[in-house]
Order: sequence, then structure tokens, then C-alpha cells
Amino acid sequence: MRYMMLIYTKEGDLGAMPAEEAQQIRQNHSSVIDETRKRGMLVAVNSLGRTDTATTVRVENGKVLTIDGPFAETKEQLAGYYVLDCTDLNEAIAWAARIPTSCGGTKGSIEIRQLGELPGVPESILKPHPVTVNASRD
Repeated sequence: MRYMMLIYTKEGDLGAMPAEEAQQIRQNHSSVIDETRKRGMLVAVNSLGRTDTATTVRVENGKVLTIDGPFAETKEQLAGYYVLDCTDLNEAIAWAARIPTSCGGTKGSIEIRQLGELPGVPESILKPHPVTVNASRD
């Protein structure tokens, strides 16, 4: 069974962090990545763009509304995710408008975040699942 570990943190000024602390955080991440890779448990690892790069999509009365930022209401919780390889934000918005958001019982929203690649960590590059690749060849 696969699990996505969503890392929540308070966004601040990364430049204000002491270099030693930033290095320790990178080392701690590297330790987890290396250990889970050795155990064959690492599926993917990615950072997300900061919240000021997010776009929220709502569909109201058939009209697509976009808002800069992650403006989900506090009563909404994360219910799932899609990872789509889109050409640009406009294509991502078009697809987000098609994703059902009522799975929790009421209409919600889709937050779009660009995935970041981690240098030196090949697992941070998402590849098509073999079943999907084979199906597309049929």
C-alpha cells in the first residue's frame, strides 16, 4: 500500500534560516530518502511550490473560477490528489475544472501546485506507470 506523506510547515523567509540549520534539514531528508530507497520503499519524493504559487479552481454554476493561492475553506480537508503532466497552468486549470470535488459530501476546490524536482534524487522525477504505458501502446 502506498502512502503520500504530506509535509506541512509554516512558510517563512528561507533566507533568514541559519545555513547550519538548512544543511541539517537537507541531511535529514537525505537520510530518509537513502534509507527508504535501500529498503525499496521510495516511490516518489517531491517538493511543492510555495503557497503563493498555488492556484485554486472552483466551478460554480458551470463557470470556472480561479483564485491565486490556496484559499480552501477551513472546513475542507485534503481528500486525494491527481498528478497530471500538463503543458502549462492553463491546461492544468482546464483539467482541474473537470475533477469532481464532492467526494466528501459537499462541493470543494482543487489546489494546483507545480511539483519540484530535487537535484540528485532520481525518484523525484515522476514517470508513467508501466500499466499506463502498456495500455497506450495497445
